[in-house]
Amino acid sequence: MKASVKVTVAVLGFLALGAAQGRAQNTCTANPCGLNDTAKVTVTTVLRLTVSQAATTLTAPNEAAYDAGFQLDNGPTATVKANRAWTLKVSANGSNWTGTGGANATKAASDLQWATSSGGPYSGLTTTPVTFTTGAGGTAGTAQNVFYKTLWNYTSDTPGNYSLVVVYTLSAP
Repeated sequence: MKASVKVTVAVLGFLALGAAQGRAQNTCTANPCGLNDTAKVTVTTVLRLTVSQAATTLTAPNEAAYDAGFQLDNGPTATVKANRAWTLKVSANGSNWTGTGGANATKAASDLQWATSSGGPYSGLTTTPVTFTTGAGGTAGTAQNVFYKTLWNYTSDTPGNYSLVVVYTLSAP
């Protein structure tokens, strides 16, 4: 029985020694006594993008829109929260609109144009992401309205249902 007690004590002593070596101790015995503690943390990148709606219903073109060649609409609001510099890009998920019910399935994605102000300038969407807006530093909530200009043509834009997925991508350089 004594042998097992000695083994137990030796194991407990080894564990206590290992725990003490695993953490540094600050001890002082002088009067007055002062010690330092270094607080450490690793801060990771925080990026958050919120788009105010999952779908934008565009105004159906009437004769005036066809005559003008376009229809203006308000898009969603994109809001960015970040703790560093950031870039928000915009693109189309395909080179053409999806057309159903007789709609022209080869309507180019670039027929949906975007801008950061209602007065433009407007740029046609492509499948290559382009810079929509940027922030040089952190932000607790930078909001940017999106404005759409849809190009319409009597000859090519036949009746039916049109849809195009617009992709907003937030990244930190």
